Amino acid sequence: MQKDQLQKIAEELFQARTRAQPVTQYSDRYDQFSRSDAYTIQETGINLRLGCDERIVGMKMGLTSEAKRKQMNLEAPLYGVLTDKMEVKEGEEFQMAGKIHPKIEPEVAFHFTSDLKGTVTREEVLEACDGVYAALEILDSRYEHFKYFSMEDVISDNSSSAFFILGDKISDFKEIDLANLKMEMKANGDVVQSGNSNAISGDPVVSVIQLCELLAERDQFLEAGSIVLAGAATPAVNLESGMDIELTVEKLGTINFKVGGAVRSGHDRF
Repeated sequence: MQKDQLQKIAEELFQARTRAQPVTQYSDRYDQFSRSDAYTIQETGINLRLGCDERIVGMKMGLTSEAKRKQMNLEAPLYGVLTDKMEVKEGEEFQMAGKIHPKIEPEVAFHFTSDLKGTVTREEVLEACDGVYAALEILDSRYEHFKYFSMEDVISDNSSSAFFILGDKISDFKEIDLANLKMEMKANGDVVQSGNSNAISGDPVVSVIQLCELLAERDQFLEAGSIVLAGAATPAVNLESGMDIELTVEKLGTINFKVGGAVRSGHDRF
């Protein structure tokens, strides 16, 4: 695709997010739409957000679980970027107003104090990490349909990322089997998803390894100070006004937050 086309798409997705007005998928509009094009669009969109006083704080992995890939009918992991304005503090009320069709999913997150570049080992990931969290990611695709799109569509839209919530930072994690943690998410006291951290690329640490490999393909690396959401352990759940959400991750603790406000009407929900 031409540079001006990539810029136009990034600007349209930027406006779709800020105005909560979804757009049609680009894979339906363009015959030549590569994965490299999609990541260029993602990077351009993030630069637009940096120009609005947002600050990059980390990365997210997506489509790391088989269940999630089946839910979205997509085939491989991908990544997106996290900014400071995307963080919702635990205990805050999340407002539905101004969102398109938000969903939530349970995750494990990491914080890194050293750079990670290229091909890294599990041991190198853990050595560079100073904390692990129970985490929730709120997705809010900027497309009219939150199910029927291509990998290129998703990547361009910052991998559908919208917000994230971190639990308490667990610094003493070296003896925890991160690849075998029970995870249970409740809404208003009822279990809506349950799973195990082994659904996240077989091991959430492996998800970080995959992220470093994907970044290296674009001559980038994971910078010290980054938070990384390793990916979802289960399919996402629709958010609705009035929900009380609780996530418990074995040995990592519990997160609670409330959903307030009204969702925009007239958009497809799945």
